[in-house]
Amino acid sequence: MTERKKPRRTAERILEVTLELFNRFGEPNVSTTAISAEMRISPGNLYYHYPAKDELINALVDRYERALAELLDAADAVRNVEDAWLLVHMLFELIWSYRFLYRDLNDLLSKNRRLETHFQAVLRDKARAIEALLDGLARGQAMAARPPEAAAVSHAMVVVLTYWLSYEYVRDPRRALEPDSAAAALRRGAFHVLSLLLPYLEPAARAHLLALAGAYQDNAAATA
Repeated sequence: MTERKKPRRTAERILEVTLELFNRFGEPNVSTTAISAEMRISPGNLYYHYPAKDELINALVDRYERALAELLDAADAVRNVEDAWLLVHMLFELIWSYRFLYRDLNDLLSKNRRLETHFQAVLRDKARAIEALLDGLARGQAMAARPPEAAAVSHAMVVVLTYWLSYEYVRDPRRALEPDSAAAALRRGAFHVLSLLLPYLEPAARAHLLALAGAYQDNAAATA
């Protein structure tokens, strides 16, 4: 039994190391040779589990999709801005954990047909979740928006969710994707996604959202 489980543990460890290297250096800058060297295993051992680099990428995308689907299910329970803030922040935390996908998205899509189709599904799932979030806020009487307005806002929210880390990278290429920059980047992202709702939120809900954003900024300043 032990021998049958060992290859699975090795395969999982390869994915963990690959994700760490992709996130740190960017997928185009990490070779399978570098991954095997980091793990101190032979290239042949790596190829036994993942015969091509695309297979590593696809396995990581599968992991991301499973975690994302579980998180997006929570959108149905949103009824107020605090629920919405928590969900959006958690989405950014997940995106940060797989930030190489977003940092190198256009390049990856141009090289990997499977990723292209899967990421289109990811966008559709995000859109459905954001629509559920807006519907929940409306049912909780936290916001009011006509259907055409809600559709436009939900689309813009998905765009910001998808390209926020790219914006952060352009804004500060040397530091944006470093771990010590994560907390501030995620807070900014969460606020900018939800700030699109400000014109439609009821006064109390608008004040609550601004208070939440202010509290996070104050905490960040206190711990800096």
